[in-house]
Amino acid sequence: MRSFVVIGCGRFGSTVAKRLYELGQDVMAVDKDEELINRIAPNVTTAVVCDVTDENAVKELGLSNFDVAIVSVAQNLEAEILAVLSCKEANIKKIVAKASNKRAGEILSRVGADKIIEPEKEMGHRLADILSGENIIDSIEFSKDYSIVEVEVDKNWIGKKLMDLKFREKYKCSILFIQREKEMFVNPSFDFVIEGDDLITVLGENKYINKIKKTY
Repeated sequence: MRSFVVIGCGRFGSTVAKRLYELGQDVMAVDKDEELINRIAPNVTTAVVCDVTDENAVKELGLSNFDVAIVSVAQNLEAEILAVLSCKEANIKKIVAKASNKRAGEILSRVGADKIIEPEKEMGHRLADILSGENIIDSIEFSKDYSIVEVEVDKNWIGKKLMDLKFREKYKCSILFIQREKEMFVNPSFDFVIEGDDLITVLGENKYINKIKKTY
């Protein structure tokens, strides 16, 4: 179990804090808005009312006890910069900051944030990636370079064995499982025959997954 401090409990911050707590992590939520803190308190380890622009108040948080900081006060760049600086001074190993735009992200990186999140931009990119692949139904990006995608069957694949499709050779992707109605075939064999309503879930590098189109 790792310890997280989430500074800023708006929609993004509170969602992250609650999910981390659900996953069994130690989470302290921080916000200057007492109403937000009261709302999130039952769903985190500790909830503290604190204005991060108040240096003395920040010292009382004990930031040096945390492994990761998520700073989510993008509506107030000054407060976010001060929060990142405080986390940096406390030697928190990883600092993630939410940025409202590219310029704000550059500033936050310079003052010590290890990773910049632009939620709206990233969700927009993900939606575009999904929609640009005609036969890609859904996508889960679990690292910067790799994703798992669910792919519809192209009409030219129907009735063919996986070995005939040469899926790995063409796309450098591994087929994790194939869903056929209520039945799931995990790690299907090379002689598995594709049917029209099958859904294929694959794992691969994003640069190759982007090539999965209706090319057969």
